[in-house]
Amino acid sequence: MSGSEYARRERLPVRIMPDHDSIAAEVAGRIATLLRERAGNGRHAVLGLATGSTPVGVYRELIRLHRDEGLDFANAVTFNLDEYFPMRPGSLHSYHRYMREHLFEHVNISPGNCHIPRGDVPEAEVESHCVAYERRIREAGGIDLQILGIGRSGHIGFNEPGSARDSRTRRLYLDTVTREDAASDFFGEANVPPQAITMGVATILEAREVVLLATGEHKAEIVCRSVEGEVHADVAATFLQQHPAATVYLDPAAASDLTRIRTPWRVGDVEWTPERETAAVIWLSERTGKSILHLSTDDYRANHLAPLTSRHGSAEPLNGQVFNALIAKIRGKSRLPRGQDIVVFSPHPDDDVISMGGLLRKLVENGNRVTVAYQTSGNIAVFDHEVRRYIDFLRRAARVIDLGDADALEGALRAVETRLAHKGPGEVDPEDVQQLKRIIRESEATAAIESLGLSADRARFLNQPFYQTGKVRKNPISDADVEIATRMLEDARPTIVCAAGDLSDPHGTHRMCLETVEAALGRYSGDPPWLWLYRGAWQEWSLDEATLLVPLSESELRGKVQAIFKHESQKDSAPFPGPDPREFWQRVVDRNRDTADRLAALGLPAYYAMETYVTLREGRRVEGPEIPTSSLADADA
Repeated sequence: MSGSEYARRERLPVRIMPDHDSIAAEVAGRIATLLRERAGNGRHAVLGLATGSTPVGVYRELIRLHRDEGLDFANAVTFNLDEYFPMRPGSLHSYHRYMREHLFEHVNISPGNCHIPRGDVPEAEVESHCVAYERRIREAGGIDLQILGIGRSGHIGFNEPGSARDSRTRRLYLDTVTREDAASDFFGEANVPPQAITMGVATILEAREVVLLATGEHKAEIVCRSVEGEVHADVAATFLQQHPAATVYLDPAAASDLTRIRTPWRVGDVEWTPERETAAVIWLSERTGKSILHLSTDDYRANHLAPLTSRHGSAEPLNGQVFNALIAKIRGKSRLPRGQDIVVFSPHPDDDVISMGGLLRKLVENGNRVTVAYQTSGNIAVFDHEVRRYIDFLRRAARVIDLGDADALEGALRAVETRLAHKGPGEVDPEDVQQLKRIIRESEATAAIESLGLSADRARFLNQPFYQTGKVRKNPISDADVEIATRMLEDARPTIVCAAGDLSDPHGTHRMCLETVEAALGRYSGDPPWLWLYRGAWQEWSLDEATLLVPLSESELRGKVQAIFKHESQKDSAPFPGPDPREFWQRVVDRNRDTADRLAALGLPAYYAMETYVTLREGRRVEGPEIPTSSLADADA
């Protein structure tokens, strides 16, 4: 499909890259070229920088270029987009600290060339500070290249809905959606600063070149609105459509709602594959409100799908083909593996039961040897009050059973309470508190899998090093992380590996855990196992994406929810709920029921609930009869 056909919908140049690393390499390479060109001309390169999780990869690649290829930052001048207000520069949440830790401390940039709005200026001086910030940008000659992320409300910088096209650097109040999304960083929305200082829309648009970066399914909807929608102050990112040199860089997940990806037949000719045919027929069925077998040739013609029926002669054979393909994806317990060794990698200590609690029970009931490997401790997702509750339990337990020296126990408990009392919201926990929170998560995980029929000794707690920062932001994946996962595989010798395939975890832990699993599979010395990717914590696989559909009865869904309930520290108000305000168990019920209802609306059997998976064999999507059912000769058909 040509660029001109995309332009019928897309009002901004869009580049869809394979993954985060390729985006980082592309954008960092563009910055490196700019630095070298300006240095060759004896000029400064003026960079506009963003914070958050998305540009971290760009900064890591710039650091690598400086370390390994001698990229010189001596001529770089930087201006950051924004800062919370009020906010001390040394705070854990400050963008001053973020930039030091993620870039400035690792390259040879002059501190005097680094400019970030200050969140600690007195109230009476905020306006003059903003005016001075604009002046410094002008004195530097304007911004050569501006990096942007995008918020779920469509903000660029902190230009919230309603920001004017001619706005400049200023203080403003944060939108409710923005505060909700920041809540996990601050361990509660109440701790999020109410205001911020941000460059204005006009300031951003004056940059000579702008690149907007977005990754993950949770950005897909707002990316589509920004790229394909009308320019409107309700979505500040749409103003980029008026910039002569703005480019949007997306990973496939963030691009998934674009018309060329979701429904490409609406913007031009497409290459029809079986997967795309299935997606088109499901889309048409849902659009017309007809079941698949009731779709007519006229329905296809009226919805830009005449070429599809031409390939098959009429609607009927195509309808039957897709209907049968969907039926083949459905696997009840009798058509699932038996007697096999299976490893379930769970990023956090509850993702296994949240995302595949129904399948996990069926696999156990089928006599498979299942091991659940929890990749991270999940300890930062435990509120302090949970630790205090267990401290109270220990005090009360000491009155009933002998817990050793009473004075020593009380001294230890008081010491923990004192450290908790002196810790600010979001500050890193002392080491002993981190370990107590780890133990809480481990005990909950063990109770959860026991409720599904697994014994406690089937749990493995890998505690991958990348997670062990005590902070929301994690370290890069290291060889040690991959080696831990590889040893897990070597010990278990699995024929099937299950892993989290949902990439919208707001802080990237799921994505990093999947990278670890994939790297470990590359090192594994045994026969390549099947890889089954689950979702559920943040979104589900769609019916056209999924290669395996696992039906659940009402009692099986109830059992799955009961397993989720074992994670008491995550119930009622999880520290990291993401953009969805519902509890995880509520999301599970709604999504699993909705998947089953959507399947029934297509004219397929009506189940109570349904889990979805993508099954891969050596990197290739596989569905239907090829999916392994059993290592036993008498497996059910």
